[in-house]
Amino acid sequence: MAKKGFIPQKVRPWIEARKKFRLSHAQIQMARELGLNPKKFGSLANHKQEPWKAPLPEFIESISTKNVLENHNLMTSDLLKSN
Repeated sequence: MAKKGFIPQKVRPWIEARKKFRLSHAQIQMARELGLNPKKFGSLANHKQEPWKAPLPEFIESISTKNVLENHNLMTSDLLKSN
């Protein structure tokens, strides 16, 4: 049986990134599904130094939305081709 309060090694970077960059659980889940590396969030989150970049939470949500829409379009086109 696992020890109480034990956090697996592969989950710790995600917890630390959530605290450091003030991300919600949903944004962390989206980032994990997209295959983003939590150790690289620092280079994505420098919107103050590089104003053309979106803040990290908005960036994660936007690419997640694009990914979902792209998958939806692929599925509908496959269904249309099969009929």
